[in-house]
Amino acid sequence: MKSTLFACTLFACLTAASAHAQAPADQDIARLKAAIERGLRPSVVEAGKPVPVWSLSERMAHHKVPGAAIAIVKDGKLAYAAGYGVREAGTADAVDADTLFSVGSVSKMIAATTALRLVSQGRLDLDRDVNGYLKSWRIPEAPGIANPTVTLRMILSHTSGLTVHGFEDYLPAEALPTLLQTLNGTPPAKNRPIRLQREPGTVSDYSGGGVTVEQQVIEDVTGQPLEAVARAQVFQPVGMRRSTYENPLPPARGNIAKAHDRDGAVVALPRGWQTFPEQAASGLWTNAHDLGEFVAALIRSYRGQSDWLPKPIATQMMTEVSPGNRGLGPELLGSGSSRRFFHNGSNDSYHAGIEGYPETGYGFVILTNGKNGRLLRGEIRNAISDALGDGIKPVIRSIALDLREPIYADYAGDYRLDPSLPMDVQGELADTFDHASLAVKVADGAVAIEPAGENATSLLALSPARFMGAGVEFEFHRDAHGAVRALSVLSGTAHRYYRRQATQPATQPAAHADRGGSHR
Repeated sequence: MKSTLFACTLFACLTAASAHAQAPADQDIARLKAAIERGLRPSVVEAGKPVPVWSLSERMAHHKVPGAAIAIVKDGKLAYAAGYGVREAGTADAVDADTLFSVGSVSKMIAATTALRLVSQGRLDLDRDVNGYLKSWRIPEAPGIANPTVTLRMILSHTSGLTVHGFEDYLPAEALPTLLQTLNGTPPAKNRPIRLQREPGTVSDYSGGGVTVEQQVIEDVTGQPLEAVARAQVFQPVGMRRSTYENPLPPARGNIAKAHDRDGAVVALPRGWQTFPEQAASGLWTNAHDLGEFVAALIRSYRGQSDWLPKPIATQMMTEVSPGNRGLGPELLGSGSSRRFFHNGSNDSYHAGIEGYPETGYGFVILTNGKNGRLLRGEIRNAISDALGDGIKPVIRSIALDLREPIYADYAGDYRLDPSLPMDVQGELADTFDHASLAVKVADGAVAIEPAGENATSLLALSPARFMGAGVEFEFHRDAHGAVRALSVLSGTAHRYYRRQATQPATQPAAHADRGGSHR
């Protein structure tokens, strides 16, 4: 009954919210809009099964996400922005293009751009020791770490070596830390102290703590809070009319998407949303219209069509900083017309994402207000990719393998990371798949990966030697003697290499004649 009522309310508001959308300007936008509303699909389809196609309304109901907002950029200009569903489950308060959402780590993109604007004005230097800018706090000394100099370029590319991956949300009744308390990890801050743990510039390691240091740099150099600097440097020039780093967000702002749990119930009561005091790292409140304008402005700057962010600075922003795949703020993937910048964001009850294609001028924004919004965001992302026809997010089809055959039994064993692979090759996996050892299990017709100290993950077969699971791909390496010697973990251009341990020797396949084809 609850599910039916949720779906009925959602359907009514999906229809109502359409009135708030900007009218599609051409057939291209109309096609994208149709895909968003009726073309969602999964990323992976098991062998032998058809590819399902869903409407946005049914997937919002399925994931129990009451509201979403989406923007589309074309030719470096905002072309469409609309709301779908409701701000609060059980009400008729429709989401529109101006509804404010928490966007988690997408906040880092606006903070990075604020810093780059200051670089373009000569007020900050990308390669100067940030301790030279800091006045009210400094990165503490780290004995034993060679070359401890941290620069803004390192912070923006997440190669700074600083601690604290992310931050917890704060409920309405909880005390909030100051910026200094967050940096020092002292109550009421919930995080550990932000400290140097690795030699700067040597490892890709996502650090919300580093972005918090960036915020302190911005505030110390300008003598103003981040909110004021971001407003002058980004919000006002771009036309982000309702965006703010203010936390806690006051109800007087109005038109706010409330937070919902995995069952679609409102949380963080009585207000209905959490607080994110780590502003630069995760504290931005914005909407589809404003973020769409932001993505469009970045594309135009990169193309040299705007002097808001000078092209040389925008080019650096969109260029990978080794040893990761991030530029000065965004993640970067692809080449040619498929080259793209993007950043996702997740707090407890909100999931958001932005993406832009500088060569083609397309871009988009996805905002949600439910704990399951990450799954919905991915399905919307797939629909947009299909409509663009860019081949970025093709359906991944697994294949049917009889894993009970003897040839697969010797995948089982213990594997240890080979640290000799350069960090330039390991890239982001040094952070996102940071496991020193793996156990591979083959049983009951399935292959599973079990990192040390964690639960096993069952894998889907993509080929006889290649599998996927846990957001990455795994490739087993069988040598010219027929023995499985190693396992690669792959994600984009990043690659980690695990050698099989001799304590559990590889076995010969039962029948060499069955192993046709080439080996990689």
